Amino acid sequence: MLEVSGLDVNIGPIPTLRGVGLEVPPGSMRGLIGRNGAGKTTLMRSIMGVLKPGAGRVAFEAADLLALPGSQRAHLGIGYMPEDRRLVPSLTAEENILLPVWATGVKDYQARLDWIYGLIHEAAEFRARPATSLSGGQQKMVALARALLVGTKLLLLDEPTEGIAPVLVRRIADILAELKREGESVLIAESNDTHIADLLDGTYVIERGSVVKRD
Repeated sequence: MLEVSGLDVNIGPIPTLRGVGLEVPPGSMRGLIGRNGAGKTTLMRSIMGVLKPGAGRVAFEAADLLALPGSQRAHLGIGYMPEDRRLVPSLTAEENILLPVWATGVKDYQARLDWIYGLIHEAAEFRARPATSLSGGQQKMVALARALLVGTKLLLLDEPTEGIAPVLVRRIADILAELKREGESVLIAESNDTHIADLLDGTYVIERGSVVKRD
């Protein structure tokens, strides 16, 4: 499904990723575990085309992602949930969820949206509220719903449980467990695997921009 090999990324003059490699097979849930600053977000952004690698390969199904503009990657069925959520303050929760649909021109999205609201019922309950009125945990759920709307083949989730109340951490973990039962292909970046260890089919540990351990 997703294969990253030999990936080097510099931010300015600073080497941030060095020879990173990992795989997410179809239907698997893999963890990318590392402390803050280890390179998790840089890797996610590189896969999505926000950052340009200096070397390496990123393959998704039959596509060479590095040969495609970043704007085309959601069209392939890849959904991305950034750590900082990146919601548009002037839009409602549902309008934020629908943003990738408008960007990609997806036509028949209603069934997918209904499925998401069944999975994340909280998002359905506050769909009409302004994004600025939501708590940090609620905003995480909106960002996850947005990623799911176009992430029909692969989800990249950057710190989905970071910085939110314990009750919402447990709720996010429950949603991830349901995604695993549904057979979704997911790469989850977290600072530790405390809340998701039982869900993972494999784990990559990243330190100082390099994957140092594979389980």
